[in-house]
Amino acid sequence: MAQKIIIDTDPGQDDAVAILLALASREIDLLGITAVAGNVPLDLTQRNARQVVELAGRVTPVFAGCDAPLARPLVTAEHVHGKTGLDGIALPEPGLPLQSQHGVDFIIETLRREAPDSVTLCALGPLTNIATAFERAPDIVERVQRIVLMGGGCFEGGNITPAAEFNIYVDPEAAKIVFGCGRPITVLPLDATHKALTSRDWIATMRGMGRIGEVVASWTDFFERFDVAKYGSEGAPLHDPCVIAWLLRPELFKGREINVEIETGSELTLGMTVADWWGVTDRPANALFIGDVDRDGFFDLLTERIGRL
Repeated sequence: MAQKIIIDTDPGQDDAVAILLALASREIDLLGITAVAGNVPLDLTQRNARQVVELAGRVTPVFAGCDAPLARPLVTAEHVHGKTGLDGIALPEPGLPLQSQHGVDFIIETLRREAPDSVTLCALGPLTNIATAFERAPDIVERVQRIVLMGGGCFEGGNITPAAEFNIYVDPEAAKIVFGCGRPITVLPLDATHKALTSRDWIATMRGMGRIGEVVASWTDFFERFDVAKYGSEGAPLHDPCVIAWLLRPELFKGREINVEIETGSELTLGMTVADWWGVTDRPANALFIGDVDRDGFFDLLTERIGRL
């Protein structure tokens, strides 16, 4: 039976590739996509999500969620993703309508409707929508099967501040709620995603795979410029597709069950994921924290699935 998921996202080129990977995979039943403000403001993230669904030739419903973090002004990342969030190639205005229901209400309603322990929440952006749903409807928390999220870092530090990864930094209060919820959590941090680097060969392969491959190649070309300049790496990390890849092929990843706490009080380390990798505290484990990925296996999976579309 296909794994039921909700994708909560702020597309972003790598978010878009993650959505395509989910839509191309028969093992996944994507119930809906909830957009959140993050990489770009909400009016763009919901539009981008609809464009990606339409690009894949699907009719998955898209809902707009929260337009600002729980307690802070919104920080965005146009410097990475461009002014639309999906810079690199022009896509047509989406014909797929935006659902009238609020994304948070969709999350609540879906978790109440579906069988307990049957829906996984896949978070590719700031955790505002999920935390808001948990706060508004505490009864749904125990119904969540698992939360799989891209965010944080341990040995890799941060990518928006020296200490913090972008998704967690944008809404650390929301992240604190989610990490404290008591449900199983898998974290795909920078420690893993910085090993999922694109290559010129892979981008060339994408470019030869029809319209969708051409779009993926152009997205990757666009945001690769930023990462290559910043890290001096050969390619760009495809952060968010790691979330979906972990669901499909967990054997491609290695990690540990550890304690992860979120810093919300410090100016210097705001949004830091304090990951107890070495078990130096007595705090109980609350997350499977991934530290490594089989890069070749990951890109083979991406190529095969995007080829299906």
